[in-house]
Amino acid sequence: MRVLITNDDGIQSAGLVVLAEVALAAGCEVIVAAPHRQYSGASASLTAQEVDGRLALVDERPPGLPDGVASYGVKAAPALIAFVAAYGAFGPRPDLVLSGVNLGANTGRATLHSGTVGAALSAATQGIPALAVSIASAEPQHWSTARLVTEHAFAWLREQPDDEERVLNINVPDIPADQLRGLRPAHLASFGAVQARVREKGKDYVMLTYSGVTAREERGSDHDLLTRGWATATLLTAPYDDPGDTELPQFEGSGDATVAVDVSAGTVMSSGDDKPSGEITDEQPADEGEPVG
Repeated sequence: MRVLITNDDGIQSAGLVVLAEVALAAGCEVIVAAPHRQYSGASASLTAQEVDGRLALVDERPPGLPDGVASYGVKAAPALIAFVAAYGAFGPRPDLVLSGVNLGANTGRATLHSGTVGAALSAATQGIPALAVSIASAEPQHWSTARLVTEHAFAWLREQPDDEERVLNINVPDIPADQLRGLRPAHLASFGAVQARVREKGKDYVMLTYSGVTAREERGSDHDLLTRGWATATLLTAPYDDPGDTELPQFEGSGDATVAVDVSAGTVMSSGDDKPSGEITDEQPADEGEPVG
């Protein structure tokens, strides 16, 4: 089983090694491909920096990554890394994607903005089961706790049907393993982790101030359980249409039913100099296994 490890904290994050070691211990083939720098808050963005039309790579490894594990620093958002991995950018298509271990929790509606979760959701849209793992500290002291919880979550993921387009989102409190109350299923808290307000506006700028949110008590939510010493497990789904019983707007026009419309998909990523790149064309994709650029 081939496993891609990525994150949004960058190629130098120790969290990558935690996930790699869990996958290696399970007998998996592991490859690490993570952003060359911090990409927190990137969500599922498909952005990258290109050099002469090629996705740029840097020769870097996370400190402590076991010898023999291939590693790439990629000048791209984590969701794009997972996306292109599905098409053979870093060798054969991975069977699973592990994202994290993120520095800081990804709970509640904040998961919408998470690059860690975004990479996992990007993999899921390509039919690759994925796991996102976060530890509730910007400077974690208890990586062994994150590893323990990840081992259980990874074992569960490997037992699930391959056609599931869902992401398992794991949050771990930064406490010693002997103080951990366990791992529990949880629903997303109804609030995000951060608020913003406009601090100052000028002619050519807007200055924002960000602050943490005082959480409402929501028993059984991921945030609530995390603050009480539990690791949490939440299933997230990739985007899908869900009208339910809602009556959506519609009307009948006078157009000819045989009309043909050329639909453009636009571009899928932009380079660091703000020029569009990655334009979608009618060209056939390269065979899987052929490296990008």
